[in-house]
Amino acid sequence: MTENAIIVERLTKRFKETVALDAIGFTVARGSTAALLGGNGAGKTTTLAILLGLLLPDSGSVTILGEDVLRHRHRVLPRLNFSSPYLDLPHRLTVRQNLDIYARLYGIAERRSRIVALAGDLQIAEFLDRPAGSLSAGQKTRVALAKALLNEPELLLLDEPTASLDPDVGDWVRSYLEAYRARTGATILLASHNMAEVERLCDDVMVMRRGCIVDRGAPASLVARYGRETLEEVFLDIARARA
Repeated sequence: MTENAIIVERLTKRFKETVALDAIGFTVARGSTAALLGGNGAGKTTTLAILLGLLLPDSGSVTILGEDVLRHRHRVLPRLNFSSPYLDLPHRLTVRQNLDIYARLYGIAERRSRIVALAGDLQIAEFLDRPAGSLSAGQKTRVALAKALLNEPELLLLDEPTASLDPDVGDWVRSYLEAYRARTGATILLASHNMAEVERLCDDVMVMRRGCIVDRGAPASLVARYGRETLEEVFLDIARARA
């Protein structure tokens, strides 16, 4: 077993004349929670899409849980999962039907009991039998997280995990993620614009701008390095090229 859950080396991706990723490299330690930060267009979503095998890079390599994702994606995908509030589930299917389909895809034996357990954990039981398209934005965020946890992934990739949630529910979800990592030893990589969330959850932060990783460190280390009081101030300095 390697000490890193993710190893990215010289990853490059272009869309015509736009360089989305410019030979970036990073590692994420097993059992840690790391963050990709950056403004819109920085390269976060492209990075996550390549890690998931949804996009092929122009060059570079990606190793996840000891497997070469670009050559053996089928070996690693059952061991990870992904959540984003911006990717809708089929609207006409109920929440339960959507979760059941994903549970079948992941080969989960006790599908019904797993769905019921997650529904209780994530407080979505009351709308399991509603069409997914009828849910509020905050409800969709919790359902997306339930989908991502169906297979108890060793690696959890999260895009804005608490988007659209009110402060109370958002805090509860963060506590749930902390408990999940502590219980399972899973690795979490998230992209978020919520700097307080990143400071609370993450051991390591990678800051991106224009397809490059321009700085990296623990949240407290970055705050001290830039002489700021919060990670949000550091983010603004880097995003606005003041640093």
